[in-house]
Amino acid sequence: MTSEQTVHLTPYEDTVDRLLVNQLLWVLFLRVILYTILLGLSAYLQSGQFNIVVLPPTHLFFFIVTVYLSSIAAGLRLLQKNNVSRRFGIIQNLLDTVFVSILIYYTGGTLSLFSPIYFFPIIAGGLITPRLGGLISAGAATLQYAFVLALTYYHIFPAFLQVPYYDIPQDSLATLNLFAVYGLLFFLIAVLSSLFAGRLRKTEDALSDSVRDFDRLSLLYKQIFDDISTGIITTDESNKITSANNAASQITGYTVDELLNNEFHSVFPDVTFTGKGSRHSAALIRKNGEKTRIGYSYGKLLYKQAMGNEEPYSSTEDSENSRVITIQDISEVERLEKQMQQAEKLAAIGRMGAGIAHDFRNPLTAISGSAQVLAKELKQLPSPSEQTNAELINIILRESDRLSNTVSDFLKFARPEHVEYDWFSLKRCLDEVVQVAKVAPSWPDTCVLDIRIGDVIDIWADQYQLFTILNHLLQNAIAFVPIGEETIRITAEEIRGTEEGYRIKITVEDNGSGIIPGKEEKIFEPFYTRRVDGTGLGLAIVKQMIGEHHGSIEVDKSELGGAKFTLWFPLP
Repeated sequence: MTSEQTVHLTPYEDTVDRLLVNQLLWVLFLRVILYTILLGLSAYLQSGQFNIVVLPPTHLFFFIVTVYLSSIAAGLRLLQKNNVSRRFGIIQNLLDTVFVSILIYYTGGTLSLFSPIYFFPIIAGGLITPRLGGLISAGAATLQYAFVLALTYYHIFPAFLQVPYYDIPQDSLATLNLFAVYGLLFFLIAVLSSLFAGRLRKTEDALSDSVRDFDRLSLLYKQIFDDISTGIITTDESNKITSANNAASQITGYTVDELLNNEFHSVFPDVTFTGKGSRHSAALIRKNGEKTRIGYSYGKLLYKQAMGNEEPYSSTEDSENSRVITIQDISEVERLEKQMQQAEKLAAIGRMGAGIAHDFRNPLTAISGSAQVLAKELKQLPSPSEQTNAELINIILRESDRLSNTVSDFLKFARPEHVEYDWFSLKRCLDEVVQVAKVAPSWPDTCVLDIRIGDVIDIWADQYQLFTILNHLLQNAIAFVPIGEETIRITAEEIRGTEEGYRIKITVEDNGSGIIPGKEEKIFEPFYTRRVDGTGLGLAIVKQMIGEHHGSIEVDKSELGGAKFTLWFPLP
């Protein structure tokens, strides 16, 4: 690996590495503290009151300075490096054993007061590298201590330490026994420190896993709390809002910060906690003054148990306001429920009306047929009284036809027919509609029809229903155009290359009075009409049939001055 290559560590490796760095920094710090204490102890022992060999002040000073400088250098390296190997920690432990051996050698050897200091690097090695660190330090300490004992046994000392104290004969058996005792102690401490370090490492790993899992759960709960569509609010014992999620903010119009520490009923004045049942509803005035309806449920919030307090939560009057409340905006739901109920009522009325209308057909047919027979007979009688009767019979025939048309339209609306798709010419279908319309007595001779439809335009639809649609639109236009100046324009074209695909666009325009602004959707409702002789079902049938074709209809103002109906029919 070159010096330019970068080592990328996983999050776990990075955590372990930082933990090792912290441990080594603590070892260096304790080394400085330990030898500082030894410095003070040596200075105290040099007072001459004790029969103990200590380092001369000059040598002691250089020894302590060496320890400090090595500790500072190692600490700076740890702080400058992003990662560090365990080998560096083992080297520091071995260096500590060397410092201890030097100190023991120059302070009496077998009779040195500082021999137990070997325990410090051995324990530190076991904590830093649980499997080998303690054993390596114990082995190094044993070998170095054996070397010091050998030098002491053979009276090998520097010239400045040649004092009578070192001339005392050394017992080989006592020296060997001392080596064996300390050697066993070194390895025993190494094993115990390794076991303790292993247990500590497992505990740290388990704690790290628990903290990581807790952080994940905390993040998950927070994300759920913030992203759930149901508003969640908690209150404390004084009925003040302690937490609120984003959904509660959207429902009320207040920000989360504005909701916090607010008195709950200052935001929700109509919410009560005395009703029975799990679901309740109330009115809510949002921040912008808009009124809406909310559904809510609530439950007691046990703060002490939630905070990990083992004491049972006492339900007192002061704690009754500690609750968790869930809210939802149900204004749209209630509107849809009312709309559904209204639709069900209309459907029931429609089914009943369809049955009644079907039963009306037979009597109307009989009345109309009888009136036609009477009309033929009265034409043969020229008396004035019979002419009056003939006019009355004509009224009966006209109103019977009108009622029959109304019943037919109602049945078409109440019982929509299934669409039978087929390809056919749009121009030919429109010609048939115009031909039937012109035969009717109500068709004005002065009406100008401007038809702009090519013979090559074919449409995919139900021919019978399209005939009905165009006929209703044509009859609706005739009813509102000015008498003597009737103008109706019908155009059609094929639209290609749009996002909706291929479509047929049909427009029916007139020069009549147009649609009253704001009534563009109202005109398609059943039984809504401005015509004196209208049933209010024509445009409702048109919209229904176009919807069954998966098309759409639009209303706008025409260039001719009247209404403009635009029909869209999708092509396969």
